Order: sequence, then C-alpha cells, then structure tokens
Amino acid sequence: MINLTQKERTLLQDQKSHEELCIKKYTNYANQTQDPQLKQIFTQHAQQEQQHLNTINQILNGQVPNINQQGQQNQTFQPSPTQVGMINQADADLCKDMLGTEKYVSSSYNTAIFEFRDHNIRQVLNHIQKEEQEHGEDIFKYMESHGMYQTQ
Repeated sequence: MINLTQKERTLLQDQKSHEELCIKKYTNYANQTQDPQLKQIFTQHAQQEQQHLNTINQILNGQVPNINQQGQQNQTFQPSPTQVGMINQADADLCKDMLGTEKYVSSSYNTAIFEFRDHNIRQVLNHIQKEEQEHGEDIFKYMESHGMYQTQ
C-alpha cells in the first residue's frame, strides 16, 4: 500500500481524465472510419487505453500494479507497400487529431513521472508513456503509408 502526496494524486487524476478521453476518442473514431485497418488500430488502442485507466485507478487506490502481468499486446502497425492511394480526408483528420492527442498525453506522462517519489510508480508510468508513444508511432506509420503525412 502506498501513500500518495496531494500533488501525486492530482497528477494521477489528470492522467485519468486523459485516458478517459483517449478511450472515448478511439472508440468513436473506430466507429467513424471506413478503413478496416484503421478501425483495427483505433480499437486496439482503445483497449490499451482502458488498461492504462485501470492501472491509474489501481495507483489511486494505493496499489502498485505489476506491469509484467498486464499482458498487453504490443503489436505495432506494419503498413503494406501498396497502400498509398487517394487520401480519405475524414480518416486523415481523425488520425491528425489522435496523433496530436498522443503527443500531448505522452508529454503529460513525462511531467508526472518526474514528480513521483516511488520508483515502482515511476516505472509503471514510464511503461504507459512508452505505449502512448507506440500508439503515436502506429498512427504516424498509417498516415505515412497512406500519403497523409509527408516526412520531407
């Protein structure tokens, strides 16, 4: 059982609201997209965001979650080389919004990690942050493979 400071509790409440928003966005966007591949990415991310929310709630309840037993599937998006074609602007907008959201959420985890006294909690938050970055990478790869994101 851990005792959180008021600052740690406040930071976790912020992360909890970010995770709830991510779940809503990914779920809504999975229902809006016409591309089955993008639907799968958004659905998988929504499930992982739910796991993140559960983890944050455990910490708020004074527990230190074991990140090795969470059984999270870290499958990253692998684009096929023939996917570049006509850009679906609605899907591009959904992707841009989620990429921006993931950048923000990852950044907010970075701040929170530095504010925690407990090493194990820092490790758990770092694990979540890494997964948020992987979500951003999946979206980036999808966008790039569909001509929605130009790196040059």
